[in-house]
Amino acid sequence: MRASDDYPALRDLGVIGDKRTSALIGADGTVEWMCVPRCDGDPVFASLLDRRRGGRFELAPTEACSSARRYLPDTNVLETTFTTAAGQARVTDALVLPDAATPDTQLVRRLDCVSGEITLDWHVQPRFDFGRTAVTPRRQAGIALFGHNDLLLTVQSGGAGEIDDRDGAVGGQARLREGDVAVLHLGVYAGQPAEAVGRDVALDRLEETAARWRRFAARCTYEGPWQEAVVRSALALDLLVDRDSGAIVAASTTSLPERIGGPRNFDYRYAWLRDANLTLEAMMRLGYRTQVQASMAWMLDAVDRTAPMLRPFYRVDSTPRAPQHERDLDGYRGSRPVHVGNSAESQLQLGNWGDLLDATWLYVQDGHVLHPRASRRLADCLDFVTRIWRHADAGLWELGDTAQYTQSKLACENALRRGVQLAEAGQIPAANVRRWGAEADRVRAYVDEQCWSERHRTLTRAGDRPDEVDAAVLLASRGTLADTDSDRLSATVDAVRRELDAGDGLLYRYSGMREREGAFVACSFWAVEALARVGRLDEATSLMDTMVGHVNDLGLLTEEIDPADGAFLGNMPQALSHLALVNAADVCRTTDGGG
Repeated sequence: MRASDDYPALRDLGVIGDKRTSALIGADGTVEWMCVPRCDGDPVFASLLDRRRGGRFELAPTEACSSARRYLPDTNVLETTFTTAAGQARVTDALVLPDAATPDTQLVRRLDCVSGEITLDWHVQPRFDFGRTAVTPRRQAGIALFGHNDLLLTVQSGGAGEIDDRDGAVGGQARLREGDVAVLHLGVYAGQPAEAVGRDVALDRLEETAARWRRFAARCTYEGPWQEAVVRSALALDLLVDRDSGAIVAASTTSLPERIGGPRNFDYRYAWLRDANLTLEAMMRLGYRTQVQASMAWMLDAVDRTAPMLRPFYRVDSTPRAPQHERDLDGYRGSRPVHVGNSAESQLQLGNWGDLLDATWLYVQDGHVLHPRASRRLADCLDFVTRIWRHADAGLWELGDTAQYTQSKLACENALRRGVQLAEAGQIPAANVRRWGAEADRVRAYVDEQCWSERHRTLTRAGDRPDEVDAAVLLASRGTLADTDSDRLSATVDAVRRELDAGDGLLYRYSGMREREGAFVACSFWAVEALARVGRLDEATSLMDTMVGHVNDLGLLTEEIDPADGAFLGNMPQALSHLALVNAADVCRTTDGGG
């Protein structure tokens, strides 16, 4: 077990959630991160970003112990088993899924003494305003309460010992013998009365939550290699789907660094159009049609607010504004700054139009029909693309230095080609369809002439950066390039894997990142897809096997991996990494690689 002032390794974190927010829990039983009332709200536990001021919910044996953990099969319910010299205890954690949409969050922690005798100490120390505000608890009807502005946080013990005051916190000790079962219940209520939750009610809710996750997993239609990794990724992704809106957030956390001690720390608690597109594809592949409908509805509602201009990301409630500012926290292992909001909100990213139109095409191919308002908006967006595709943009990687990024141009071509297909299918107005097709040809001509390096035998990072390589161009395998010029695509895969190799199947994002950050997990899964789509299925399968081996003991992935030691880096769990895994697995599974 680690000392209380040590930061947990990101690989040692597990995640639970109720499809509105998530909690990250260390192998030692500490809840290190939880935002309320939604994932993009302020954290009440943020020791992951500041050991002194962040707040935490600790639960561990009072004696020296070892721990092991797992998810209950086919669930997002986390089980941690502690073993001491005197006995063994099992802690089962869940943010419970309510039967109906309710505005509260409930964390249930079940304590079972498996053998012998064991004492577990627990300590609840919430903080508000990103660690700036501590609140003295009060008692009422046997419940410990922390109040701040509109929030009311409650702590209740069901056989886990009396609740003691602990200098701005509460805690207690659960003294258990073999067969004993106790429960700790933490509730978060925003502008509503707090519920008294008895031990049996809390346990019933935990059991029902596990059953509901199992029902979700059972609906997965994927059958093939990497089954366990695919199902776990589906469960991880569903944790990131907001149950009220259908939006999928990029990650549960903010400001976990791409390099320890470095400044590249971003807030990913929002919904990116890029991820929404890949989510729709992944959920279609896995058979989750209800989720496809909800996520598409969210996407069209979000873009309706800004079209024909598109934002890279939107809030869960579809609003587009999330200005970036800093919070005065130490940062994970001293990695500052800590951000709330994301400066990418105002960037021009041409890939967004490709993401929107590609998602829409997948949606209608699945037999759905667009609303007339959405149809008109999409046509407006396509007209807009014909005017702006020549612009330099921030690219997929949301960089401050704009350029003529190849992936952005290919995304514009794909958007226009999809627009033509949608018009021919009668899904959007066809008045300007000839212009869309002609402009798509011009985009392709630009890519062929300006973004190909004969010397390096690869699509380059940008038309104005001929000697740089970018793993983002691997996404070209999703467009027309695999059909029209598979030789160039195949050569590009080779160049990317050669120039951006980080070892053990991992890839850096683009030229010059070797010393600045870890390897970007999704890039390797994009390479798997590209290899499969150009007919190199044996290589794709081999790389897929290697990449699946990089998940942690719970099957989770973060944004990046340190090639030196395999340490996780960046925000987690990372939707893009799990989406890329699912889509790559399914493309590989198909006999022709086409999926």
